[in-house]
Amino acid sequence: MLEDRLKDISEIRNLMEQQTKFLSLSGLSGVGAGIVALLGAFVTYQYLYAKGIYQSLQRQTSYTLTGNELLELLAIAVGIMFCALAVATFFSYRMAKQKNLPFWNKTAQRLMIDMAIPLVVGGIFSLELAIYSLGGLVPGATLIFYGLSLVNGGKYMQPEIRYLGLCQMILGLLATFFMGYGLFFWAIGFGFLHIIYGLVLYQKYERS
Repeated sequence: MLEDRLKDISEIRNLMEQQTKFLSLSGLSGVGAGIVALLGAFVTYQYLYAKGIYQSLQRQTSYTLTGNELLELLAIAVGIMFCALAVATFFSYRMAKQKNLPFWNKTAQRLMIDMAIPLVVGGIFSLELAIYSLGGLVPGATLIFYGLSLVNGGKYMQPEIRYLGLCQMILGLLATFFMGYGLFFWAIGFGFLHIIYGLVLYQKYERS
């Protein structure tokens, strides 16, 4: 009798968790997004080095981007973001189907809205920094706002996402003190930290 009650309580708790948590986020999505980010950092480095922008940022904290350079960098950033989102969506959708979990529901919608607010604000702020020749602060700003986005959306996901968000913010603050090495901090934050987080998530929640 007691075992039956405990089983019922466990089923009710799992049902409530599915209603209030976005459990479809796969650890492999973090690994995939991290690999895409590392490849994107390499492509960005090649572009910045070829244009002489990287060398300028090594010598000074400001650089005035031309209109074409700004558009080309935006195109690279959007391309990297799209590829990372596509990879993350693929693995998460696949896991949701395998475990018969809802992939797109009200919880997922609230999650997207709560994460989008800091991301949009941070994107606009970073663009303004680039326009006003403060490109050395852009990597730190993007990491900080991305970390805020993760912490803000963490209440809908596994608790580990908050730790990832805090690490991103700390890394972003460090990047503002070493503005000539922003691409290095980008690679760590968006690349290696995502891979580590994804592996931890996969080992803890998905590996059977």
